Amino acid sequence: MKVLVPVKRVIDYNVKPRVKADGTGVDLLNVKMSMNPFDEIAVEEAIRLKEKGAATEVIVVSIGEPKAQETLRTALAMGADRAILVAAAQEVEPLGVAKVLAAIVGEEQPGLVILGKQAIDDDSNQTGQMLAALTGRPQGTFASKIEVSGDAVEVTREVDGGLETVRLSLPAIVTTDLRLNEPRYASLPNIMKAKSKPLAQKTAADYGVDLSPRLRTVQVAEPSKRQAGVKVGSVDELIDRLRDLGVAA
Repeated sequence: MKVLVPVKRVIDYNVKPRVKADGTGVDLLNVKMSMNPFDEIAVEEAIRLKEKGAATEVIVVSIGEPKAQETLRTALAMGADRAILVAAAQEVEPLGVAKVLAAIVGEEQPGLVILGKQAIDDDSNQTGQMLAALTGRPQGTFASKIEVSGDAVEVTREVDGGLETVRLSLPAIVTTDLRLNEPRYASLPNIMKAKSKPLAQKTAADYGVDLSPRLRTVQVAEPSKRQAGVKVGSVDELIDRLRDLGVAA
C-alpha cells in the first residue's frame, strides 16, 4: 500500500510572525521556515506504518515555491521514499491544493493519504476535507491514533466529549492531530541519503488544475495587546466592574 503525505513549508513555529507595514500580509523576508508541525506528524505516522509492514512506499508532496524542496528533503531524510514538488509562484488556496492532490491521488492511487489537520500559517483546516470530497474517499479527521487492519483503517479522533473511533474502508483520507505521535529527528546519514532520493518537479498545469485565487486578503493585523489586570477590593466592586464592561447583567 502506498501512503501519500502532503507537506507545507511555513514559518517556523518558534518564530513570532511580523505583519507587513501596509497590512497586506505576513513578512517572510529573512524568516526561518520549516515543515508544518501537523504535516511532520503525518510524515512520521506514514513512516511508522511502513516500518510495521502496513505500507510499502511513502510519497511526500508539496505545492509551492522551489524552496519547498528543502521541506521535501527533510521528509525524505525522515524516511519517505520519494517526493513530488508542484511549483506554484503564488500562495495556493486550500481548494487549489485539494484539486492538485486529487489529481496526484488519481495518478498514484495511494491506499491512504495522511495530512496535517491544518497549517499553522493560515489555520484553514480545509484541505483534508476538500480532498475527501473530491476523491469520494472516506475521511477521519483530528486523528490521535491510527490502526491499519486489512482493507480498513481505524482512526481514533479527539472530539469535545472525549475520544471517538471510526472505521474507514481503504482507500481513505486521514488528518492528524498533535497527540498522534512524536516526530523523529533526521540523522546525518539519512540527510545525506535524502539528497539522492527521487524528487519529481511538476506544475499544476501538468495535472490540469487552475490555481487562480478565488479569495482576496483584505487586511492582516496583529492581535490586540492584552490589557493589564485590575485588582478590586470586594465582590461588589468586581460586579460593578464587570457590569461596566458589559460582561455581567
